[in-house]
Amino acid sequence: MNISEMAKKTGLTSKAIRFYEEKGLVTPPQRADNGYRSYSAKHLEEFRLLHQARQVGFTLDECRELIGLFNDPNRHSADVKARTLQKVSDIEKQISQLEQMRQRLLALAENCPGDNSADCPIITQLAGCCPRQG
Repeated sequence: MNISEMAKKTGLTSKAIRFYEEKGLVTPPQRADNGYRSYSAKHLEEFRLLHQARQVGFTLDECRELIGLFNDPNRHSADVKARTLQKVSDIEKQISQLEQMRQRLLALAENCPGDNSADCPIITQLAGCCPRQG
């Protein structure tokens, strides 16, 4: 199948497919005499895996590992599970950090009168300095 067919079947753009190839994340496709890529069912599975893994937050390096495991007939599901649980832990840390950021922003906003004056406690606190002298 060609790149446009692969794009339709995976939900990826042709540009994304080329990008993943350039990064070495998938098995290189065969090339016809005219230079066009020719994809197999294996490529379809690799690209679908990549697409789904990216949608749940795996980085490119993590996707490379997943594709390696996908292509390893001797893989252990324990390895895949460990990587997945590590990703969950990473996401939980990000959620915690985002919640802390949210709370700080709400506290900053609460201290600001939001009027027409130039004095803004948000800017003052973010800058770590004293109120602006008029």
